Amino acid sequence: MTTVISPHREQPAAQASRRTVRRPRRRQTRRAWLGIAYASPTAVMVALFFLVPLVLVGWMSLHKWPLLAPPTFNAPENFADIGDNELVRSATWFTVKYTVIITVLLFAVALGLALLVQHRRRGVGFFRTAFFLPMAVGFANASLLFLGLLSDEIGPISDLLRAVGLVDGYVSWTSGSAHSALGSAIVLVLWRFAGFNMLILLTGLQAIPPEIYEAARVDGASRWQTFRRITLPLLRPTIALVLTLMVTGSLLAFDQFWILTRGGPDNSTTSLVMVIYREAFIRLDLGSAAGISVVLLVVLIVFNVIQLGVLRRRSN
Repeated sequence: MTTVISPHREQPAAQASRRTVRRPRRRQTRRAWLGIAYASPTAVMVALFFLVPLVLVGWMSLHKWPLLAPPTFNAPENFADIGDNELVRSATWFTVKYTVIITVLLFAVALGLALLVQHRRRGVGFFRTAFFLPMAVGFANASLLFLGLLSDEIGPISDLLRAVGLVDGYVSWTSGSAHSALGSAIVLVLWRFAGFNMLILLTGLQAIPPEIYEAARVDGASRWQTFRRITLPLLRPTIALVLTLMVTGSLLAFDQFWILTRGGPDNSTTSLVMVIYREAFIRLDLGSAAGISVVLLVVLIVFNVIQLGVLRRRSN
């Protein structure tokens, strides 16, 4: 007797094979939904505290937006007024000057500290911790600390310098002159951020294989040749990251000048972010402040895109 198998019925082996295929798909779907569930809180936070404010700032920049009155559309007046604002021009020049000075000094100090504590030896752990420790102090708190130290009334700095004969009388470090006010802010930033950037550079230094240095020593390379031909080229990605953080942070400088100098004397230490703050909360013109913020954001984006492009080209 011959058994006829219906073409519409699948054999058990085919059914088992199809079930085996479905199980990985179900696992992948389950994992995808699980990943979405894990990422959802972060996505919601980013949307609420970054994307929504960003869209709102862009919308505000197109309006005359008094703090206590309804907004009115006035585009592109807020952007056109930026070039006519003398305070914006002086703040832009000061911010660029400050960015150049602090980037050069901070990078030199951070790299020097990283090279100093690069190799493991007795006591190096203490110095690494000591150099990084100022980062544990909040920036506003550090600014207030320096304000007290540099005060010409209660601060000990003037007394110490006068005791050793370097100065006569009391010196107003934060408001006496534009140079002393800028110097005070630079010393504060170096003290606060040198250890942090040292740690990033130290990570890059320790990622360089020691065999390369050993081969250079065997070939008779001096320390300067080793630093210039090996350390700097291999440290280039880390240097690019550090410089990007330094420049971005300097262009957005606010705390050190607002607390230490209040932008004085005679607006000589007023940064762009301070101008935005004054436009929004002193002149009560949120539209003008938003316009300056959008321009500053575009400048930061362009700089970071250029930096990323240069980094990719050199890495390739």
